[in-house]
Amino acid sequence: MIRGELQIVIDGQEHQHKLGVWISNTKARRGKLTSDQRAALAELGVQWA
Repeated sequence: MIRGELQIVIDGQEHQHKLGVWISNTKARRGKLTSDQRAALAELGVQWA
């Protein structure tokens, strides 16, 4: 992984996203996250999760 990029696998295909953009988008949509997704982010140290 290149610093600042995130590799995500969706339906078996790899997609690269800039990490800051992914975090910003996820934070903006945090109301749509499941409790499991929020717990996983919180476990990683994401304070707004």
